Amino acid sequence: MSYFAFGLGIGTQSSNGDWLEIYYNKPLLNPSDALIQAVSDKLGYEGGDAAIEICEEQLKDLEAAYLSVDAEDQAEIVEVLKGTQQPMVVTILATDSAPATTAEVYLKLALLSHRLVKPHGTDLSGMFGLLPNVAWTSEGAIALEDLPRRQLAARAQGRVLNVQSVDKFPQMTNYVVPEGIRVGDASRIRLGAHVGEGTTVMHEGFINFNAGTMGVSMVEGRISAGVVVGNGSDIGGGASTMGTLSGGNNVVISVGENCLLGANAGLGLPLGDRCTLEAGLYVTAGSKVTLLDDQNNEVGVVKAAELAGKPDLLFRRNSQNGRIEVKTNQSAIELNAELHKHN
Repeated sequence: MSYFAFGLGIGTQSSNGDWLEIYYNKPLLNPSDALIQAVSDKLGYEGGDAAIEICEEQLKDLEAAYLSVDAEDQAEIVEVLKGTQQPMVVTILATDSAPATTAEVYLKLALLSHRLVKPHGTDLSGMFGLLPNVAWTSEGAIALEDLPRRQLAARAQGRVLNVQSVDKFPQMTNYVVPEGIRVGDASRIRLGAHVGEGTTVMHEGFINFNAGTMGVSMVEGRISAGVVVGNGSDIGGGASTMGTLSGGNNVVISVGENCLLGANAGLGLPLGDRCTLEAGLYVTAGSKVTLLDDQNNEVGVVKAAELAGKPDLLFRRNSQNGRIEVKTNQSAIELNAELHKHN
């Protein structure tokens, strides 16, 4: 049979033994049957989706299993982990079904940020109930119920425990830094973001989980949960995209290739290739839009949803009467090559 995913993870548990987070160094998409069988023989895996907690003494057997099927890259992980006393877990996903454990959620988020799957390429149903709120600190992940004691202990030693955020998601770059990207403020990219090669995320740029860029992009605005930005597109400073968690419902908001969202613009519908939203203009699916011909004559009024996915459109606001207008985009949008050539 074919398996969906596999990963050996090391992470952090609360004082009650609950998983707070898991780091997968080299997760696998569609691992070979031979690898899963070799691991099963050592760990007693009997099928289905499973998160099997292991101890340091089992690493030797796991390494032997890897080497028996020539999985040297996985064996390298074991070599580094030998001697650790940190909690570890082997997670096997037989199918891409809704996750049932924290370990399964973290494996799927890792697949996204390692670019092994694209946004919407894996089932994340019910994930929020499986991710605990965690204090992300200068000493790693800490359970909220353990935080006061840890803060007091730090003070007793003359230190201040720095709480960087309280969230269900950690920052992506503490788990993976994909090849060929630039990031101004790493705290603004969540684990589970898909950051395409050649993408630059400036200091005010933000990318949520299960969202991101497919290639070369300049991100100075917000890519909300579920939003996909095509190759060659720019998200201008302060620009916003409406995600599936913020009113987009089940409609996947997307930006096509070679598009531009101007500074402080907003998008609430799928945008086709080579489209432009002028600075400061927010367009949602229900916005009434006046269609113009090549002579700037009005030819009709439609809801913006009727233009979803159509290419070569320029959306602008008439400065005299305030209406939203759209016409064929006559100028191709090209990224500033100088900004990207050193990625």
